[in-house]
Amino acid sequence: MVYGRRVEHFILSPGPLERSYQETQTTLRRLQFTSLLWSRRVDMWTEDAATQRKIANRLGWLDALDVVAPHIDRVRACADAARSDGFTDVVLLGMGGSSLAPEVMRQVIGVQPGFPRFRMLDSVDPDAVSDVLANVERTLFVFASKSGGTLEPNAMAAEAARRLEVAGVRPWGSRFIAITDEGTALHRRAVSEQFRDIFVNPSDIGGRYSALSFFGLVPAALMGIDLDGFMRRARAMLEECQTHTESNPGTSLGAFVGAAALNGRDKLTLLLPDRLAPLGLWIEQLVAESTGKENAAGKHVGVVPVAGETAGARFGDDRAVVIAHLGSESPDPRLVDAVRRQSIPCIEIQVPDALSLGAEFFRWEMATATAGRLLSLNPFDEPNVQQAKDATKLLLDEYAAKGALPDLAADLVADGATFTLSAAAREHASDPRRFLGLAKAGDYVNTMAFLPPEDAPLQAALEGLRHALSLRSQCPTMMGYGPRYLHSTGQLHKGGANNGVFIIITAPPLVDFSVPDAGYSFATLEHAQAIGDFQSLGATNRRAVLVQLNSRTPAAIAALSRLLTAASPLTNP
Repeated sequence: MVYGRRVEHFILSPGPLERSYQETQTTLRRLQFTSLLWSRRVDMWTEDAATQRKIANRLGWLDALDVVAPHIDRVRACADAARSDGFTDVVLLGMGGSSLAPEVMRQVIGVQPGFPRFRMLDSVDPDAVSDVLANVERTLFVFASKSGGTLEPNAMAAEAARRLEVAGVRPWGSRFIAITDEGTALHRRAVSEQFRDIFVNPSDIGGRYSALSFFGLVPAALMGIDLDGFMRRARAMLEECQTHTESNPGTSLGAFVGAAALNGRDKLTLLLPDRLAPLGLWIEQLVAESTGKENAAGKHVGVVPVAGETAGARFGDDRAVVIAHLGSESPDPRLVDAVRRQSIPCIEIQVPDALSLGAEFFRWEMATATAGRLLSLNPFDEPNVQQAKDATKLLLDEYAAKGALPDLAADLVADGATFTLSAAAREHASDPRRFLGLAKAGDYVNTMAFLPPEDAPLQAALEGLRHALSLRSQCPTMMGYGPRYLHSTGQLHKGGANNGVFIIITAPPLVDFSVPDAGYSFATLEHAQAIGDFQSLGATNRRAVLVQLNSRTPAAIAALSRLLTAASPLTNP
């Protein structure tokens, strides 16, 4: 028996959202949304001229494939030269939208035989930096930054250049490829330092919408991915997303997401098979950063993407679900059965094969733009991302003046950790051991760890913590790594609805070293970012706790889990 009704590209089971879904489709038809979007009619978004100009400068993703296609031979030649020159490793230095799509391609499609190992560094954690830069002599670096001035990849690149020089590799620029916009500081530097290659991306493509531009396709080529097959599938999806019917795979998904959010089902839960699970990381940043902000009516709204939900999670009336299949592979049947048994609104899509990842990138870009219009917001800006950056800068300035970061007042020191509550959290739970009791129906619990993202034992311990938080709070849960999340879901945390409960985790690294010419170390930078985001969450009246572990071990995370989940829940009004 088919669950829901089959449309050309998906199975739709809106359940209690049936009427609202039809209303959003009617709204899109009335607006002539598809026609106006492809015609780049920015007046359908807003009457404000300044906002119209900003949106007009962010619609390049619509024809990114056409812009990149004439350069594909050059992209392939770059990859072939890297392989023939004997590089054993390719390391992408990036942050947020400039790096997540390549990482998803690496995990889902994989590096092809005979091509260098591909790794992504989007962390300033000194343990992570030290690990990824351990083999610089035979590494090719891809410095990817739309603005060219993002703090983290510049710090990583400076350390990579320093290590190349120590290893006797001169000029160090010969080991770098740049991907950036025209005229950025990185573009100028790449020219002056004689980088091995430079790919100038269209400036009207935002970072999180850049998967099908040079930011995605150059790394794909360096992995040996079949660009013809990848782009052919993406283009087929693009053409389907130009249709004006209810079977349009992008606008229909956007209509579903929008209808759900407009009816309080703002926790968009992604159920993906194991092999496709990394796509959730990319969807998470695209949807959260695009929708979590103040809308035209002055209301803070947002779609909370929940990727990697654990078995046993409770599905309440704040959920809407996307179920995806990859070929014959399906998500955890326990979660799928729970969705169907409870008639949770869902849309089910079929991804034919791994190379169809490019098609999914475009489907979700189209869906996110559509949902943004239905929620009456600009899905192409990120007004609150700068907030945490500014807070970090103030802390680093204080470090430069005083030689130390500020000590935050401790609300609790216990089990090898120091806990500090935000004012909004302390108002209702002065003891951090009762912090989880602040999470109530309609909330989500988010763990953000400033730890090395590729440390498997720590990752397993964090997943265990997430599972315990899910069972104890009965709320949807998210988990992310800092500073990565600052450039993606961080927009939702501070700009979206105030329905998140945030746990920021730090721990001293095993090693530390200075960021070249910066006046501070990588550990200092990482800690400043954690404190800065904690302060930013506090400034926006968010319920947050900063947990400073004495050691970065699975045992320390397990102890934290026991402390947070042992107390009796609070009685919330």
